[in-house]
Amino acid sequence: MKVRSLKKDKVNVITLGCSKNLVDSEVLMGQLRANEFDVAHESENDDSNIIIVNTCGFIDNAKQESIDTILRYAEAKEAGQIDKLYVTGCLSQRYKDSLEAEIPQVDAYFGTLEMPQLLKKLEADYKHELIGERLITTPSHFAYFKIAEGCNRPCSFCAIPLMRGKHVDRPIEDLVKEAKRLASMGTKELILIAQDLTYYGLQHYGERKLADLLRNLSDVEGIDWIRMQYAYPSQFPMEVFDVMNERENICKYLDMPLQHISDNMLKTMRRGISKRRTIELVDQIRQRVPDIALRTTLIAGHPGETDQDFQELYDWVEETRFERLGIFTYSHEENTHSYTLEDNVPDEVKQERADAIMELQQGISVELNEEKIGKTYKVLFDRKESGYFVGRTQYDSPEVDNEVLVPADNQYVRLGDFANVRITDSSDFDLYGEVVL
Repeated sequence: MKVRSLKKDKVNVITLGCSKNLVDSEVLMGQLRANEFDVAHESENDDSNIIIVNTCGFIDNAKQESIDTILRYAEAKEAGQIDKLYVTGCLSQRYKDSLEAEIPQVDAYFGTLEMPQLLKKLEADYKHELIGERLITTPSHFAYFKIAEGCNRPCSFCAIPLMRGKHVDRPIEDLVKEAKRLASMGTKELILIAQDLTYYGLQHYGERKLADLLRNLSDVEGIDWIRMQYAYPSQFPMEVFDVMNERENICKYLDMPLQHISDNMLKTMRRGISKRRTIELVDQIRQRVPDIALRTTLIAGHPGETDQDFQELYDWVEETRFERLGIFTYSHEENTHSYTLEDNVPDEVKQERADAIMELQQGISVELNEEKIGKTYKVLFDRKESGYFVGRTQYDSPEVDNEVLVPADNQYVRLGDFANVRITDSSDFDLYGEVVL
């Protein structure tokens, strides 16, 4: 009698969108691995019979990428190339009913907080004892470190609370436990992320606890850098900068999306902060930590943005000279307050304004980088590419900021290690240097 051998399921997880989504995928893969699934992240091999797409639903371009990805795998399923297709994440949370109607080939859709249900669909158990454990998809020496979920801010343009819900803190003791585990696996840099780092502690402890969290994480042996991303400006806990000055392993870096500077736009955007207070905040931060690198992101073309509003924004960027800066064109998002306003800035004007800001920032970056020539910096090396070892200083986050390039023809560094590098040349957004022994 012949016994039919059953091929073991293999799951390929596809992640779209931000680093917070990436962490969700890593946690999901950790759960799947604990349930003895063969699991891969964005594998290019065609040997997975189950696909899970973790979607982004933030702005139009991201939504379209998510839909295109779902459709691609839906076609693969119809062609018999895969057995099962599941969709999770922000787009699925926000548009589940529409997606079920439009793309019925998907076996099931899940929201952002429905991982246990997704696992159950796969006949896997959600293992509570694994909280904080995950399969890292970044290079092992750095990891994104989500300290909270959701957001309580009322920003008029933002759909994140619709997709991620209210702010929920992770307890300090759980985060320290996860940091120790990551350090034991070789992680040297923690990149703290949340929808809003500023709010950390209020939900769980009743008071802002970001400074306390930093101190506790700073004590974890093996963690050399702790970096903060996505901090809201209003009511920022200034004691964080005391900790930054006290502890060498807390990077002198802060990502604080400010979005705009004109009072008209800040009010329309419901940012809860004025132009005067924003300028004072940036000044206070730089007084407390003179060598800090401030990254911000802005929005061009929000409903109601006049030529005068944009000129205020341009002049402020020129005067403030942010070390790092990015800008998005406004995306008209359903069910947000801004969606009730007329999207009255033409797309080409939005893009012209964004391009003008980035051209200005490019010049600022050139000048700031030229000032670094001849100086020596501690650099963490991420990869080797096109004849260079490529790394970052404490002032730079992966993928979005400047990089340090060291020629690989006559010098050697180990990836994932630190080295002191003397800067010999610079360009718009990169530094070039040589290792100093």
